[in-house]
Amino acid sequence: MHLATAPRLLRHTVPLKLTDFDYSYPKKLIASYPAEPREEARLMVVHKETGKIEHRTIGDLPDYFNKGDVLVANDTKVFPARLFGTKEKTGAKVEVFLLRELNAETRLWDVIVEPARKVRVGNKLYFDDELSAEVIDNTTSRGRTIRFLFEDSPEALYALIDRVGRTPIPRYIRREAEPEDKTRYQTVFAERRGAVAAPAAGLHFTPKLLKDLEKKGVETAPVTLHTGLGTFRPVEVEDLTKHRMDSECFAIGSESVEKVNRALTSREHTVTVCSTTAVRAIESSLSADRTLKAGSGWTDKFIYPPYEFKITERLLTNFQMPRSTLLIMVSAFAGVDLMRHAYDEAIKNKYRLFAFGDAMLIV
Repeated sequence: MHLATAPRLLRHTVPLKLTDFDYSYPKKLIASYPAEPREEARLMVVHKETGKIEHRTIGDLPDYFNKGDVLVANDTKVFPARLFGTKEKTGAKVEVFLLRELNAETRLWDVIVEPARKVRVGNKLYFDDELSAEVIDNTTSRGRTIRFLFEDSPEALYALIDRVGRTPIPRYIRREAEPEDKTRYQTVFAERRGAVAAPAAGLHFTPKLLKDLEKKGVETAPVTLHTGLGTFRPVEVEDLTKHRMDSECFAIGSESVEKVNRALTSREHTVTVCSTTAVRAIESSLSADRTLKAGSGWTDKFIYPPYEFKITERLLTNFQMPRSTLLIMVSAFAGVDLMRHAYDEAIKNKYRLFAFGDAMLIV
């Protein structure tokens, strides 16, 4: 096992800017496929207090848990949100990315279209012999509202989308989605349909790894945050206080709340949050006494330094893209200087990056 050390976090005395979260990396480190078997993905363990860095594998994850510890995981389920079709009359090819359902009864959806200049209000789009839609409104330069021309139940519509649509693997993965991606790009926690991007840290878990954690007495607490593209929208302002997140739907059940709060009030147990998306959910649902509360709603919470985390005690995450809200959140949790050092170590040691890449556990 290789160890590296870093100086403890230096507290910044000036406001942080977007450029403080930039870094360069070789494109060959972008993972196109997940590790097989999943347990052999690499795991960088970063110790916040000492700056020590360990190089392990995902299969070693149970070594960092004890009986009574809680693992919070996002149970959102990715649906095949990318549709390819043609325009009525012209036959021009179009791509429609389903962002979220606006109204199940009227079949209204918020979408992004490509090429946007060719898709106008009133156009009819055909994806399949059974699936077509009409554009009824413009929302942004690339955004549209569409109505599916489908008379069956909402569940039947989802079944058709599941058959016709393609898995929305991130665009930085320079390949077409494959049939196997429907399972590759889905976590073992996935239960509640609604995400257009997978909680990447959850992709490392397998039934065997969950069983190993269960044998150690680790409790799993599912929460839901339906990840939208807004989470990955580039930050385009240097002043972080001026960035606005898109709202995402979340839900936290009472059973998970009980597990998390029991660990929080204990001096012996820890709360480890798997994925930045789960962090946004739990840090958006706080009681007056700064513990987790049950509920559901929408959150546009943007976490950036300095931020005092109320629920998250340890974090399991993948390596995030430069200048992203996700890297900014992780840096708020671990410290900007320590994360710079950790990412330098990752690139030097050829860790695989982003959604299908390796993981980091911050303890």
